[in-house]
Amino acid sequence: MNQLKAWIDEQFKGDPIIWAIVILLSMFSILVVYSATGTLVYAAKEVDTEQYLFKHSKLVLASLVVMWLAHKIPYRKYALYARLFMFLSIPLLVVTYLFGSNINEANRWLVIPVINQAFQPSDLAKLSLIAALAAMLAKRQNNINDIAGTLLPIVISIGVITALIGMANMSTAILLLITCLLIMFIGRVPVQHLALVVMVGIIGLSIAILAGQRKDTFLSRIETFMDSKDDDSKVPFQAEQSYIAIATGGITGKGPGNSEQRNTLPHPYSDFIYAIILEEYGMVGGVSVLFLYLALLYRGMRIVANSNKAFGGLLSAGLSFALVIQALVNMAVAVGLGPITGLPLPLLSMGGTSLIFTGTALGIILSVSRGDHQEEAIAASEGVKKGNQLRTA
Repeated sequence: MNQLKAWIDEQFKGDPIIWAIVILLSMFSILVVYSATGTLVYAAKEVDTEQYLFKHSKLVLASLVVMWLAHKIPYRKYALYARLFMFLSIPLLVVTYLFGSNINEANRWLVIPVINQAFQPSDLAKLSLIAALAAMLAKRQNNINDIAGTLLPIVISIGVITALIGMANMSTAILLLITCLLIMFIGRVPVQHLALVVMVGIIGLSIAILAGQRKDTFLSRIETFMDSKDDDSKVPFQAEQSYIAIATGGITGKGPGNSEQRNTLPHPYSDFIYAIILEEYGMVGGVSVLFLYLALLYRGMRIVANSNKAFGGLLSAGLSFALVIQALVNMAVAVGLGPITGLPLPLLSMGGTSLIFTGTALGIILSVSRGDHQEEAIAASEGVKKGNQLRTA
């Protein structure tokens, strides 16, 4: 038993609470997605229900493996990788916009040759921009007020990436801009500089809306959401079905696998999986999921408070905010507090490479938590050795 505990402690380092939260949400994801994929099975007819179960289970396992591998890499190395992948993501976003797979009137996907796996370059761009921004701010903490040397490179990086993402995926671009502003605030960027970034961001996203592929969809969703607050007859079909699922779930829900709205609710396994959770597990299940995400944010911010390096703290903060803000927006849409966005629920929604990038982000957070802890332990042990040497002398 002691050997098993020692092996676990050696292989799974970092914040144990984050490990527990991720494993709980991953197991719950397999259960809920299995229940919600009934519409896919019905549409495919010849496909067995278990096919989606095994496919999603393999992707969840792959994301956990990626998280484990990422947490093994010293987090300082991500500062080197971030710039490289950020510059790589720019041409990938351009190629995707021009030649990518068109789904729901937007080119968001590229297919990786050989393995024939589609992925969204926006996921890579988002992750690399957050890491690169943390690295730039950490390196320039002593010159944080320097407009030419500090603010200008940051504004250009944020502006280019968010504008390119916004051409086909405005909701992701807006959330990325908000995350970048939070990182800059924590990184001690003056308020007047933040106001400039906000202004540039609004201008860039406005241009992306007008020139992008999803202009009509984006504006119509905002208009429909505002109109539905005054007229119930204008509630979109997806939102209406989501409300029915939530209302019929009650306090304790209908039980696992007993959802009825999964047969009429569009994308119940991805965009509206939170509605299925509330229907099958009730308010108890919904609040529990919300609590786990807030606990994840709290643990991520504790790492920031305890980190002795600026890069590690900013990196953990940025990735924690990115994951949890997206989760909160997804849940808000399901309960009618925001317009429909199409954003999946991290760790819970059925997905492909998005799960891999989520696992990578969580692994980096864990790498930060284990890295600083190891440094403190090494410093303490070296201090003890020096003290013993002095006493011996």
